[in-house]
Amino acid sequence: MQEGHGVKMEIDELITPACVIPHLRASSKKHVLQELAKRAAEISKLHERTIFDVLLERERLGTTGVGNGIAIPHGKLPELRRLHGLFARLDTPVEFDSIDDQPVDLVFLLLAPETAGADHLKALARVSRLLRDRAV
Repeated sequence: MQEGHGVKMEIDELITPACVIPHLRASSKKHVLQELAKRAAEISKLHERTIFDVLLERERLGTTGVGNGIAIPHGKLPELRRLHGLFARLDTPVEFDSIDDQPVDLVFLLLAPETAGADHLKALARVSRLLRDRAV
């Protein structure tokens, strides 16, 4: 029980209510990334195109569609001072080249400073574990 509470506290530090998009309308993977970049630009004060380019570049390395309708697009930006997270539920699932070939309807965007190192990987693992928990 304590461990679950600790995870929740850490996730709460990553996202605030302003970072949750309960009804995201998007028609494609690219459109999802564009919409998330737009929202991330508002919370991070970085340029929308810079964020989008980093996300697209990361997707070219391999999909961030981790299966079970979940995607965790992420990237590092030298201008950031801390980790930023955004959570979106899509109104309509979209193809995301997921590892299980299933469309995605839950997306957690994670942006990290260039210097984040292991913190970035720990946050990705934490988000992945949390999203795989059916109770959540």
